[in-house]
Amino acid sequence: MPAEQSTSSPSDAKENPKQSAEIEQLDGDSKESGSPLKEAEGESAANAGAKEESSDKNEDDAASKARQRQERFKALKARAKTATERNLKETAAETQRLATDPSLLSSLSRKHAFASHNLLKADTEAAGEDFERKRAWDWTIDESEKWDKRMEKKQRHRDNVAFQDYTQDARKVYKRQLREVQPDLESYEREKMAAIEKAAANGDLEIVETNDGEMIAVDKNGSFYSTADSVGFTENKPDRAAVDKLVDNLRKAEEVRLKKRRDRRGDDDGDVTYINEKNKQFNQKLARFYNKYTTEIRDSFERGTMI
Repeated sequence: MPAEQSTSSPSDAKENPKQSAEIEQLDGDSKESGSPLKEAEGESAANAGAKEESSDKNEDDAASKARQRQERFKALKARAKTATERNLKETAAETQRLATDPSLLSSLSRKHAFASHNLLKADTEAAGEDFERKRAWDWTIDESEKWDKRMEKKQRHRDNVAFQDYTQDARKVYKRQLREVQPDLESYEREKMAAIEKAAANGDLEIVETNDGEMIAVDKNGSFYSTADSVGFTENKPDRAAVDKLVDNLRKAEEVRLKKRRDRRGDDDGDVTYINEKNKQFNQKLARFYNKYTTEIRDSFERGTMI
């Protein structure tokens, strides 16, 4: 046994360097094989950092969106509050406007204007100045003349209110109808130009240009422009709107005539509760004294709710 040990030890000693080299090679391979693990660990760490950054970014975005929503909500609340206050103010103003009598306001304003006028006139006369001359300082000559003409016209209308004769009454009606007329100037100009072009094409008119560049239509045979003997207006065919307007005017005039007739006769549009004129007068006398007591009873009978 000792001899075998001694003989085997030199060979083992020779083989040890080879084994150590193999061991070192295996260690190097193991080290090389461990580098992908390190890379995987580094990648996982990088991914974890990216995830943390993305999560932080998402949290920041969510916070900013929440702040924006809160700001918009505050703005909407402010708008709603402002609208409510404005509506309350408008409602109060409307209530006050409805509660106020417009005729009373106009009467007060008219009385205030008269009082101011009289006060200014009294102060001016007390100072020894001409009131009309001083008041005219605030207006131009044209405006003053127009105002004087307007006042004279109003005074003439006041004087002509009473019935004089049928001719004067017809003249007043005609004047009122003229004030209500609204002529269609565009269609008039269009029809006039069409008539002039047609007459020029037929040779009835001659278009002449003056030295100033103005175009003048000269009637050759005197058949274009109307005279006392002209009957060309009979060929005019008005449109449907003009005919309807004429019918409406006639209907309104008839209604006014009938209303005046009823007013003269004392007729009303109520129910006929009489059989002759004496019975009508008796019923009117009863109505004057007892209508305030019997109105509700008669309305109940008409509704069918009277027991």
